[in-house]
Amino acid sequence: MKHIYITATACLGLALSACNSGGPTYITSSAVPAPHIQVSATGTSAQTPDIATVNAGAVSEGKTAREAMIANATKMTAVFDELEAAGIEAKNITTSQLSLQPRYNYDNRRTGRTQPRIDGYEARNTVTVKSDDIETVGVMIDALVKAGVNNINQVSFSVKDTKTAKADAREKAIKEARAKAQAMAEAAGVKLGKLTSISESRGGFISRPYELRAQASAELSVSTPISAGEQTLSVTVNLVYEILE
Repeated sequence: MKHIYITATACLGLALSACNSGGPTYITSSAVPAPHIQVSATGTSAQTPDIATVNAGAVSEGKTAREAMIANATKMTAVFDELEAAGIEAKNITTSQLSLQPRYNYDNRRTGRTQPRIDGYEARNTVTVKSDDIETVGVMIDALVKAGVNNINQVSFSVKDTKTAKADAREKAIKEARAKAQAMAEAAGVKLGKLTSISESRGGFISRPYELRAQASAELSVSTPISAGEQTLSVTVNLVYEILE
């Protein structure tokens, strides 16, 4: 008579990844995430800039390096005098570039020579100037050109205190995110629960620099018009709400 034995192994527990008599048994537990609604929204706030930054300088040439540097120093001394006369404090004037380099002539390559010829030298001195008097920036630029500046790279504007704009943008973003979450819950036929998570990321101010090029021989009969416009600060928030059944 043949006997048949049936061995039953019960798999009990929260979860078993292996269930056999010969190998190890692993029991893992993972909480099922509660139903939730996650939304994001961006709020913006515009402010009028109250700081102007001008990046300008002088380019000088000479047959020798010394001649180029002396010519440039003469121009920049006049530039610093004009800035002082305009009421710009020394702490708001920063030398951002000072360079001296040969001016090469490559025409001799036509004769078969590989090395270019040095025809002279070029000296550059550029300063970055900050001013909190937006109304006089145009007049200041004209004075700089008159003093010898022949290279105005950029005029940019910024906001000194961004706290007010940031708070306003944050409030708008949260209101919009909350309204979006409520609308999603109503459309899905569920109720919005409590807020479980909130985070923020700031986009910063969106501004456009004002570019200006000046020629050394420019004769300005009127003041250079400058408009600061407005700058917009953006704040993005992420909200997570529970869903009530």
